[in-house]
Amino acid sequence: MSGSQDHLDRNMSREKDFAQRDWSPGGDHLDGNMDHGEALRRMRTAGSISLSPEMFEKLYLSPQNNVKGDLRKTFGNPTPLALVGFLLSLTPLSCDLMGWRGAGEGNGSSGIGAYFFFGGLLMVLGSLGEWVVGNTFPFVVFGSFGAFWLTFACVLDPTYGSFTNYAAYSSTPDVPASGLTTVGFNASFGFFCLWMGVLCLVYMICALRTNMVFVGIFFTLVLAFGFLTGGYFYNAQGRTALAGKLIIGGGACAFVTCILGWWIFAAILLASLDFPFGLPVGDLSTMIKSASEKKKEKMRDGAIADEENAAAT
Repeated sequence: MSGSQDHLDRNMSREKDFAQRDWSPGGDHLDGNMDHGEALRRMRTAGSISLSPEMFEKLYLSPQNNVKGDLRKTFGNPTPLALVGFLLSLTPLSCDLMGWRGAGEGNGSSGIGAYFFFGGLLMVLGSLGEWVVGNTFPFVVFGSFGAFWLTFACVLDPTYGSFTNYAAYSSTPDVPASGLTTVGFNASFGFFCLWMGVLCLVYMICALRTNMVFVGIFFTLVLAFGFLTGGYFYNAQGRTALAGKLIIGGGACAFVTCILGWWIFAAILLASLDFPFGLPVGDLSTMIKSASEKKKEKMRDGAIADEENAAAT
C-alpha cells in the first residue's frame, strides 16, 4: 500500500513540475493551480505538431486537407511502407528489363515473390493506411499499383494460365512457356501496358499539386509503359529486334523512376524521424491553388469591394 502511495506521489510531483513549465510558443503554460486532469490532457497533446503544407505534402504525397478526428496523430504514416513495396518490386525488374548481368529472360519472372508480397501486399496495406488517415490521392495511387503488381505476378505465374493458355497457338504447344512468344499474348499484354500508361498520365497531372519528384515518377512511368507497349506490340508482329530495344528503353525509364522513388522515400523517412537535415522534393502544393482557396479569395475580394462601395456612398 505504501509503495502505491509513493508511486502516486511521484506522478503528482511530475505533473506539478510539468505544470510549472512554459511549453507553448505563446506562453500558454500550465500553472500550479491547474487541476491534474487538465494537466494530463495537455501533457498528452503537447507532442502534437502542426505541420506546414510543405511538410505535410512531403510526408503524405498529397496536398494538406482537413479530416475529422486525430487519426494522423494516432496511426503511423503509411506512405513509406507503400513506397518500399513499390521500389523493391520495380528496381530489380527495371534491371531485369535492361538485361544487366545477363538478366532479361522470362519477363522478370524471377521476382514473382517480390511482386506478390512487396508490390502487392505492402502497397495494398499502405493504400488502406492512407484511406484510414483520409488521404485520397495516395490511397488510389498505392491501391491501383498494388493491384498492378498482383496482376503482373499472376500473369507470370503459370498456375494462373495467363500465358500457358496461349501455348496451344504456338509452334510448340507442349511447352507452356511458348505462350509468351505468341501473337495473342503479346498483343493482349501490350494493351494492359498501354492503359497503365494512361493511368499514370492522369496521376502525373494530379501530382502537379504535390512535388516535382512525384511528378517525375509518373512522367517516367508514362514513358516506361509507352516503351513496353511498343515492345509487346512489335513482339506480336514478329519484329523481335526492335521490340527488344523498346523493352530495354522501358527498363531504363523505370530505373529513373526508381532513382526518384528512392530519393522521395529517403526524404520522407528523414522528415519522419525529425533529422536535422532533409532532402528537397520541390514542393508544388502552394504553386497551384486549390479550388477552395480560389473561392475564398473570390469571396474575400467581393467583401472588400462591397465595403469600398459602401464607404464611397
